[in-house]
Amino acid sequence: MTERIDRRRLLLGTYILDTYARTERHVKELKECEIDLVVCLRDPSRELLDLLQKYGIGCVQSGVVPGWWGGDGNSAGKMNEKNPISKYVQAAARFIDHPAVWMIDVGDEPSALDFDHYGRICAESERLFPHQLPYLNLYPNYASVAENTESQVTSQLGTRSYAEHIEEYVKKIGLPYISYDFYVYPLGPGGLPLMYDNYRIVADACRRTGRDFWYIPQCNGRNPEDFTSANMMRFQAYTALAYGAVAINWACWTAGWWHNFILDKEGNKTEQYAKLQTVNRELRRFGERYMDFRSVDTHLLGFADNDSVRLHPSLGVKPALDCGFARNLHADNASLCVGELSAKDDPSRHALLVVNVNDYLDRAPAPAKVSFRTFADNVKLTAGFEGVSNYSFAPADDGSGARVCSFELANCHAALIEIK
Repeated sequence: MTERIDRRRLLLGTYILDTYARTERHVKELKECEIDLVVCLRDPSRELLDLLQKYGIGCVQSGVVPGWWGGDGNSAGKMNEKNPISKYVQAAARFIDHPAVWMIDVGDEPSALDFDHYGRICAESERLFPHQLPYLNLYPNYASVAENTESQVTSQLGTRSYAEHIEEYVKKIGLPYISYDFYVYPLGPGGLPLMYDNYRIVADACRRTGRDFWYIPQCNGRNPEDFTSANMMRFQAYTALAYGAVAINWACWTAGWWHNFILDKEGNKTEQYAKLQTVNRELRRFGERYMDFRSVDTHLLGFADNDSVRLHPSLGVKPALDCGFARNLHADNASLCVGELSAKDDPSRHALLVVNVNDYLDRAPAPAKVSFRTFADNVKLTAGFEGVSNYSFAPADDGSGARVCSFELANCHAALIEIK
């Protein structure tokens, strides 16, 4: 197939563009917020698709083929019966193509019991829609597994563990990416270990199988009083990048689920617009360098003394990092999430994506004092707006010939470190 979506660049998307937000002004506002992709666009007019094409934005069109949502798991294993392949053939015959349609929505959060059928659907969809990848999103790891609780009596995942769920996906579904949504802020303190472990499982599968990692964080709030700050958006996006994500699809632009969207129900910007615009502009800047690399590993530093975060031993928490050109990389006063990267054109060339994750709730933000030793002659930092301060690169005082690079990294901000 000939894909319309350009997977060579960092993809910034958003969910839901309702009918009250489909004028040229609204599409222009998407572009000004660095949005590349509108997900779950239902019943778009040709005029809207023309506008999206004019501004270089694509969409994942919903409603083209039979829908499917795993929900509470009650329908698990029944997709083959309810949505046979013949329905997709009939849908393709009715479909009117447009250059702005980059992907076709084939469902959301299926059980592993339906992965065999989804494998056939995705293969057939690529034949029926030669310019559009199928779009399929998976459950996060807080969906229920076989060990059910009193409040959740049906298994959503259809497997004994989340790791097995992802393994079944990569075994049976031939899509070039893994996409899932994870909303850390409604989960409370227990959500943070789950978030990192979900990253670990999916990132490992993507690295092992050569798939892209697509991530869906929140820019809205679970309750009317919940407003996701710019730093909370940064935390979600930059930690995802540290685990190798190449697509960030924000939920939600207009009313989809929950509260406090980017636009209100009259189609006007809310206070969330300026926050997301700032963060997306930073991500766009990062993407220019970040996409030259691929994810190799991820390291969590400085969490050992943080009793409020009980991370899974497999996450490899350590006090400091020796990696590539950097020795004793650490923060004196903060926890770090560090993505280890290698260049796509030269695997021997490394980079590190360092994220200050000390205060993910953004309640008392403080900079992290980051430092490392290196024998490199020059270090290049790419960071967000006002993310890095007090930068120093000076000879070590032990006569070894090493240099010490140090800087302060603002809370929830990231720095991409390369050597020249």
